[in-house]
Amino acid sequence: MTSKSVNTENNRGNTSNYGFNSLPLNCESLNIIQENSQETSYENSQSEQNSGHFLEQESESQALSQTQAQEKILQTLFQTRLNLFRLFGSCQAQAVFDHQIHPEFSPIGWHLGHIAYTESLWILVKLGDIKNLSDLYAPVFANFPTAKAHRTNLPSLSEILDYVEIVRVETTRYLANSYQSEQARLWYWLIQHEVQHCETIALLLELNRVSSANHLSLEISDRSDNFSDNFSGNYFDSQMVNIPAGEFWQGSDQIFAQDNEQPKHLVKLDQFAIDRFPVTVGQYREFILAGGYQNPTWWSAAGWQWLQTEGINLPQYWQEENDNYPVCGVSWYEADAYARAIAKRLPTEAEWEKAATGTDPSFSNHNFANSGRSPIQQSSHNKSIYGCQDLLGNVWEWTATKFAPYPGFVPFPYLGYSATYFDQDHYVLRGGSWATGSMGLRSSFRNWYQPDVRQILAGFRCAINY
Repeated sequence: MTSKSVNTENNRGNTSNYGFNSLPLNCESLNIIQENSQETSYENSQSEQNSGHFLEQESESQALSQTQAQEKILQTLFQTRLNLFRLFGSCQAQAVFDHQIHPEFSPIGWHLGHIAYTESLWILVKLGDIKNLSDLYAPVFANFPTAKAHRTNLPSLSEILDYVEIVRVETTRYLANSYQSEQARLWYWLIQHEVQHCETIALLLELNRVSSANHLSLEISDRSDNFSDNFSGNYFDSQMVNIPAGEFWQGSDQIFAQDNEQPKHLVKLDQFAIDRFPVTVGQYREFILAGGYQNPTWWSAAGWQWLQTEGINLPQYWQEENDNYPVCGVSWYEADAYARAIAKRLPTEAEWEKAATGTDPSFSNHNFANSGRSPIQQSSHNKSIYGCQDLLGNVWEWTATKFAPYPGFVPFPYLGYSATYFDQDHYVLRGGSWATGSMGLRSSFRNWYQPDVRQILAGFRCAINY
């Protein structure tokens, strides 16, 4: 997921012990494919924004020739890596690359090295039987056994970048010379692994930026007893979309689908209505000013206990900004409380996915296109067949559903990738954010977090029974 609750890495000694300082810099890994196929082209400037949107046609990896499949994978590897390097091109990223910005997240430098380690492990070790690159850095960048707080003891940024580049040279060489069509799903999983860690790096940089800013406090009114009656209709509150009862296909059987998205299966839903737009800053301000963080009647028992412990009264990323921006940085508990306050509820993930039917990802705010949120209604094309808007991109959206396997679930590429989190303690988020790469943006994609997590780029929309 964008960032799962996993531990680890080991304390390291002198970075020179790892032996990468003597390796060549700036290797032209993409030339390897060109040497093997004159048809390869990865420099189409338009592909940067839309590189992942071949996915709608791509169950077809079997239908592509082997050369075409290699080229598709190469192009997506290249565009995903551009996002990663841009993130580390900022002065902010370089200054904090080995800092633990938040206790629940590893330093961004660890994520950078972990991307390369995972690529080396699954392609070079498991497919190519090349162990030296993976073994060398396993104590530093593997997902076990060291706690996240100890992951600040990293090699230098330049050394990690060398490692990232060397691994990419070797994996690209393997792609050019040894790729087999049955490996396509693993390659797409690996690309999405990098996409997810890119988003985690982006949210940590955002968290670092916002935590350093001065936020305005809001004066709380005495309207808390009748908030739902006085809620203003000026912020699209009345705009709900009716979704008819009936069956729809939930999930995906495409080659790029994660294990928890599979298998595709029929789900029957009753009629319901869902907000046309995600809840906005303007709407959420009404909740805050009405005493939303002080009134226990709007909170679940667990949510109210969490609130008293944390002592918060604003979303994580709250800033006085355009009222039509989607609210961002709320936990599941906060989203649930808001919905209760206006006599609504969070949609189930099945309701959300049905409402998103027909949404075109290419019109959404994602893949760092705006370097942040954009106002709702920015694109009239970013809507589903039912008329719901901004379902993909901008902010993730909490649902009422706990993360669980679909009927017939089969783990991939290892047993615990998703199954570890089928623990009834994680809720599903849908839709992606402005920092979600193209490969991770689709209506069937399932993200998951515990209900108290608010550091992610998450908002929500509400639903009602019809």
